[in-house]
Amino acid sequence: MSKLILCLFAICGLLRSYAGTQPNIVLLYSDDAGYADFGFNGSRHFKTPRLDELVKSGVKLNQFYMTAAVCGPSRAGLLTGMYQQRFGFEENNVPGYMSSNGTVGDDMGLQLGVPTLGNHLQKLGYRTAIFGKWHQGHADRFHPLKRGFDEFVGFRGGARSFYPYPAGKDVKPENRLEWGFGDYREHEGYLTDVLADEACAFLERNKARPFFAYVSFNAVHTPIEADPQDAELFPALEGKRRRLAQMTFSMDRAIGRIVDQLEALGLSDNTLLVFTNDNGGPTDASTSSNWPLSGCKATHLEGGIRVPGIVVWPGRLAEGKEYNQPLSSLDLLPTFVNAAGGDALKIEGLDGVDMLPYLSGENPDRPHQTLYWKKESRGTIRDGDWKLMRFPDRPAELYNIEEDPSEQNNLAAQQPERVKALYKKLFAWECGLERPKFMLKRLYEEKAAKRFDAYRKQTP
Repeated sequence: MSKLILCLFAICGLLRSYAGTQPNIVLLYSDDAGYADFGFNGSRHFKTPRLDELVKSGVKLNQFYMTAAVCGPSRAGLLTGMYQQRFGFEENNVPGYMSSNGTVGDDMGLQLGVPTLGNHLQKLGYRTAIFGKWHQGHADRFHPLKRGFDEFVGFRGGARSFYPYPAGKDVKPENRLEWGFGDYREHEGYLTDVLADEACAFLERNKARPFFAYVSFNAVHTPIEADPQDAELFPALEGKRRRLAQMTFSMDRAIGRIVDQLEALGLSDNTLLVFTNDNGGPTDASTSSNWPLSGCKATHLEGGIRVPGIVVWPGRLAEGKEYNQPLSSLDLLPTFVNAAGGDALKIEGLDGVDMLPYLSGENPDRPHQTLYWKKESRGTIRDGDWKLMRFPDRPAELYNIEEDPSEQNNLAAQQPERVKALYKKLFAWECGLERPKFMLKRLYEEKAAKRFDAYRKQTP
């Protein structure tokens, strides 16, 4: 019996030792921010001192892509590590615009049975939580607490007010603030601060065990509502642009509080932290700036799909470095799983890669030779430095992204053979996808086309 007890103590000790090597993981996620609306990405007008400080502690990603140019699908790709089109999640973004022959309303959501990042980390012993925007289905069966998350404070839909809704106001259930499952209560104060409060409390409660905190800010998505305490800031700007700068500053301050909490709890050195954004900024709706990139949210130009990125892991990644090869939000799941002690290679169907060997310099190769995007009949492929965009109503466009990141010089007419080869490669990828479960009305497709036309005519 004594030998058995000794063996059990030894096993427990090994388990504790293993748990101690697992990093905490924090994913800080902004919403609809412009590529250039951060100090570390060159803004001269917006102030983001805490993110500017954070980027000095890790690696800045200069070519980080989302899998979609709108909120819902891009989050589905991030949460699953798979191109969301593989399981039919192509257009779950605006439920009110769905066509009669497609899934609508509460039936729209992240397909059941597809494991999420939360599911994978739970299996590795992590306590998981999401704070803020979910946007992966309004129905109960799609709820975060049923999709790999232990805790949830946020809202199920795609956007809501930053201020508490007054009692008696008629608000859609998916836009109401929810604490856990089905406990709808409005917050006090400004929502960005509330999400930071809840994230910090989660870190405190779980400081003795590995945790994954997905802080999914709805800042700086519309409505453009600034924190009243910041009302006097940025006097050189006007109107909506000024309020957007104030919202960005507020989010940066909230991020700083989360970073400070990690430091105060002694967890910073054992935390893998990532900051990024869900898609390009909607320059029409919020006056965001994606300079020097062309395009905006809902387009496959670089301004719609390339986003800011920061990765920090003290002791594992060098400080103050930049990484210039294309990476994708698909890569977050395998990166986090491997960092947590799992083996992402054993997860069937992943399209991403573990970023860490590339960011550390251990692997000098290119992480991705090819990346793909698809939205109904529109399709885009980036193969090496070449990017082809296919449209249903106009000739394709071809760009060398390394030489022309602003996509001003369309080379399709000069390189027909390259266009043909990229068309074939894009078609071959599409042949392996599931039929879309969410179809757009022509109204929304026309709106996206008008956005594209307007911003192709602009000079960044």
